[in-house]
Amino acid sequence: MNTDFFKDRTVAVTGAAGFIGSHLTEALLAAGAKVKALTRYNSKSDTGWLAKTAPHPDLTIVAGDIRDPFMVDRLVDGCDTIFHLAALIGIPFSYTAPQSYVETNINGTLNILEAARRHRTRLTVLTSTSEVYGTAQRVPIDEEHPLQAQSPYSASKISADMLGNSYHCAFGLPVTIIRPFNTFGPRQSLRAVIPTIIAQALQSRCVKLGDTRPVRDFNFVSDTAAGFLAAAQHAPGRAEVYNLATGRAQTIGETADLIAELVGSRIEIEHDASRDRPADSEVMRLLGNAEKARRELGWQPAVDFRTGLQQTIAWVRENQQAYADAASFKS
Repeated sequence: MNTDFFKDRTVAVTGAAGFIGSHLTEALLAAGAKVKALTRYNSKSDTGWLAKTAPHPDLTIVAGDIRDPFMVDRLVDGCDTIFHLAALIGIPFSYTAPQSYVETNINGTLNILEAARRHRTRLTVLTSTSEVYGTAQRVPIDEEHPLQAQSPYSASKISADMLGNSYHCAFGLPVTIIRPFNTFGPRQSLRAVIPTIIAQALQSRCVKLGDTRPVRDFNFVSDTAAGFLAAAQHAPGRAEVYNLATGRAQTIGETADLIAELVGSRIEIEHDASRDRPADSEVMRLLGNAEKARRELGWQPAVDFRTGLQQTIAWVRENQQAYADAASFKS
């Protein structure tokens, strides 16, 4: 990766106050970029995980909503690259409020693509998810694996991916689609399984989980951010899709056992049926193939799973107040 590529380039990051978005924003600033960071407007002017980064001369925080095309147009104006991460991502809530996922994940992406087309942006990087593959029909999962919508969330992300592809085919818009597999690390909320396990293990010997059999390919957040940076330097001649994965996977149960070992606690896993997905919606096996990203982008994960867990546990220990309701939160 060219370390000088982003120097003095203006880029937009949507979802910048979130888990991956805040890490990506910090990486871009460290690389010399001028970042326009979109955060969702709220009455408290809360900038999320960007609060400590905010006093930076190259960071402009824009409060707004990805669903507003006029605001998105102003955000994109003058940007060399767009990193589109803003989305509703909680799978359980997508069963309850699917229309909100359509409005944010699909219509929000449409607004980004239209603005990028209008302003002739050099490259738009869309954030997909390994959930679009559903339960693996073959492993490791490469970018040619069939897409399966097993939840309203994954359906909305498949639709957003197809919109990106269509804008390239119809209008020649430079688009790259990134599909991270199960990113984890500091700042992640209780909607994800790893912080849920860690927080509970630090608070009690009883850890409540749903199905512990699903297999996941966990990728540390700094590696995911590095994948975005690598992809943005490679403006393809066609719409490209890149998996970001480690090629190593473990069950949720095995992950809980390793976390208990690293925490230094003997835990008992209690099955909580309210945390289970509907039977046909559960994605039982995700194991990614990132050979294309390695070959074309020069990307590969640098942080092994155990080290990443140690760093995440240390962060959760220091921020336990943010995880006070870990036992009751339904991830």
